[in-house]
Amino acid sequence: MNIASTFELMLAAVVLGLGIWTIAVHETYSAAVGFVAYGLLVALIWVRLDAVDVALTEAAISGGLGGVLLLGAAARLRHAELMVAEVPDRLTRVSAAVLSVMTAAALVGAVLWLPDSAPTLAPEVVANAWATSLTNPVTNVLMAFRAMDTMLEKVVLLLAIIGVWSLAPDTAWGGRPGPRHRADPNGVLVFLARLLPPAGIAIAVYILWTGANHPGGAFQGGAILAAMWLLAVMAGLTDTPAVGRRWLRLILVAGPALFLVVGLGGLWFGTAFLAYPTAQAKPLIVVIEVAMIQTIAATLGLLLTGAPERSAKP
Repeated sequence: MNIASTFELMLAAVVLGLGIWTIAVHETYSAAVGFVAYGLLVALIWVRLDAVDVALTEAAISGGLGGVLLLGAAARLRHAELMVAEVPDRLTRVSAAVLSVMTAAALVGAVLWLPDSAPTLAPEVVANAWATSLTNPVTNVLMAFRAMDTMLEKVVLLLAIIGVWSLAPDTAWGGRPGPRHRADPNGVLVFLARLLPPAGIAIAVYILWTGANHPGGAFQGGAILAAMWLLAVMAGLTDTPAVGRRWLRLILVAGPALFLVVGLGGLWFGTAFLAYPTAQAKPLIVVIEVAMIQTIAATLGLLLTGAPERSAKP
């Protein structure tokens, strides 16, 4: 057994143990921290499987934005946990454990029964990469060969933020989402909120730019930007914007709107909806992703801050 195999076995054991601990631990806050660590370790597994694009998304969503959401929920539930002393009875816990084991066994069986040579269109994607001049096959699939799916996903994000905003009371409509956070100006949170965002912004821009030819893209970059903004909000260095601001709404619709305009241009200049002219395919895709990273960052950040609940005034 070589070093790589030993590392993979140790990583699998740590992930399994951490998953069990996250489920078994009683304190919600500890479970949230365990879930964040679990997501980062799963991202490392994806790296070992040469799925770097998936690893970036896993780290940004599970370890970043998902972690912020869970930690915020755990903080709000901490007071309720202290007041409620009830614990599930033995039958409930045993039933949950049996159901979890059965679900895990079914998933393992489904994976083991997969054919050795899974059906794939990867060779066709690589063979037709010349049509867009993009060498990253994942970006080719998302932005060209399955561009309709990608555009509709961004529309779904926009509908999701509208759904969250619709939960706001009438008195808070158009106001600022979430509470106004305060933190110790000399504390660790404020220190990290001043230190990390400049590096995070640079990394997000790099991931966006390199996504045409290497793992990365607008979604991963947008998730990093959203995480950096949320860190600054939680540290009290900035406040959430009022949802009635016109510039904010323009950012939210910019990505899907530009995607739609380019797609309609394909009908006019090309042969089909979202059919890029070969000579301009790469520049058009890059321009769409530049708009999309702003939309994704704003949408993900606002989804996590919740519905408006305060006045638009600072």
